Amino acid sequence: MEIHWLKSAIAMRFAQLNYIAADNPAAAIQLDQRIDQQIDRLADHPRMGRVGRVKGTSEMIIARTPFIAIYHIKANRIEILCILHGAQQWPQPAKRRGRRLT
Repeated sequence: MEIHWLKSAIAMRFAQLNYIAADNPAAAIQLDQRIDQQIDRLADHPRMGRVGRVKGTSEMIIARTPFIAIYHIKANRIEILCILHGAQQWPQPAKRRGRRLT
């Protein structure tokens, strides 16, 4: 399967890595490599993540990091929706019919 990163997921990923790089550039590089390696595994094993907290998504813990990848499977590709730090607040579910789901 093809892996596709949403622009917002890329921005979130690099904002977090840049924050870490301000104090420890080597750690940021290592984290980035771990994220890449583990996300790449989804291409061969798209269902390796757990059921997501938001309907229709899956979550993969990025081992040996504080990060979680949130993604969904759409046709023949995996869309990375965001990379969250485990201490971050989870995003609100998508709006449907003008109202927020809870």
